[in-house]
Amino acid sequence: MKLLHLAFTIFLAFFIHRQSFNVLHVEAGDGFIRTRGSHFLLNGNLYYANGFNAYWLMYVASDPSQRSKVSTAFHEAASHGLTVARTWAFSDGGYRPLQRSPGSYNEQMFKGLDFVIAEARKYGIKLILSLANNYDSFGGKKQYVNWARSQGQFLTSDDDFFRNPVVKGYYKNLIKTVLNRYNTFTGIHYKDDPTIMAWELMNEPRCTSDPSGRTIQAWITEMASYVKSIDRNHLLEAGLEGFYGQSTPQRKRVNPNLDIGTDFIANNLIPGIDFATVHSYPDQWLSSSNDRDQLSFLNNWLDTHIQDAQHILRKPILLAEFGKSRKDPGYSTYQRDVMFNTVYYKIYSSAKRGGAAAGGLFWQLLTEGMDAFRDGYEMVLSQSPSTANVITQQAHKLYQIRKIFARMRNAERWKRSRGMRRRQRQGGNRGRHIGN
Repeated sequence: MKLLHLAFTIFLAFFIHRQSFNVLHVEAGDGFIRTRGSHFLLNGNLYYANGFNAYWLMYVASDPSQRSKVSTAFHEAASHGLTVARTWAFSDGGYRPLQRSPGSYNEQMFKGLDFVIAEARKYGIKLILSLANNYDSFGGKKQYVNWARSQGQFLTSDDDFFRNPVVKGYYKNLIKTVLNRYNTFTGIHYKDDPTIMAWELMNEPRCTSDPSGRTIQAWITEMASYVKSIDRNHLLEAGLEGFYGQSTPQRKRVNPNLDIGTDFIANNLIPGIDFATVHSYPDQWLSSSNDRDQLSFLNNWLDTHIQDAQHILRKPILLAEFGKSRKDPGYSTYQRDVMFNTVYYKIYSSAKRGGAAAGGLFWQLLTEGMDAFRDGYEMVLSQSPSTANVITQQAHKLYQIRKIFARMRNAERWKRSRGMRRRQRQGGNRGRHIGN
């Protein structure tokens, strides 16, 4: 085993030295996650996002008596090596909204989000904050369209969210308000807080009324530019599930039987989109298939996206949602562990070769006493020892890759420093008068 570890270390060091990086001169130590080529960096070192989804964080934290659940979730996550949480920074209309109506915001909900960010900071967890929902839960694009209808706009489809100027104005107001929010716990504006890893334009945007993909392409282009006009500190991603579209018709055979108006390649090539995302639910997309066929699909789905992120997009790719439901016929913990191991192996295999896979976030983390939030995919780490062990092992493996690169970076720094001192001494000697 020692020989294998040594061989891997030498290979990784050689590969990183050859591939990258241009990273050796990145010295920023401000705590923001950045990208360089197809990798995430934190303070100049490689960074991998081993984490989880917990959409409920702001909602629960808006009730001060329930905030301990957020703290417990972050504590349990951090103790298992999880470093990134993806969650909602939206709740539009309805019960306990963040945005009551266009431009009108609920301070109590905002304080809940303030607490989430402050608590994540305390536990060393980075956040990906999503700004809208494709679906009706927590309002979604339907709520925005209904608001515009109530103001006299004639809209025929929820997909007018992506087209109508009034609706787009409502959404831009939400972006501006959230990004400029002053955190009442930390005293830091959101746009200046390195606890936030990235913004997400929308959870799983879909525009089935325009399968050509032009509507979503134009919307992402416009909104990415708007986000970056306010905040250039943070990364941005679109929230895509990863379905291929018209720009790569030969890739569409990789998709499950869905045509939803998005385009994995074209959408992620948009300037301002810093990294790609992919979601994976073969148990939903291929619900009539057996576990073996679903795993075969998963392997091909991940391989294809990782390769395309590396060679076409030249950006990192994050597996931003994956999971297996307890509600699946014949479900067992063993099957879930096999799925998690499959996903984690793909990420690790890419990472150790210097590839574009930059991490994975399972859906979804809960803590004890949250039965109302169970959806079949939930994970309570204290109640799932075998899967929790799979998660912890992945965290350790990715940490080892980071550690090897950090050693290389320090060695390169030392060599540069030594060379600089040598040149300074030589320059000093040339300046002296020697002899009579």
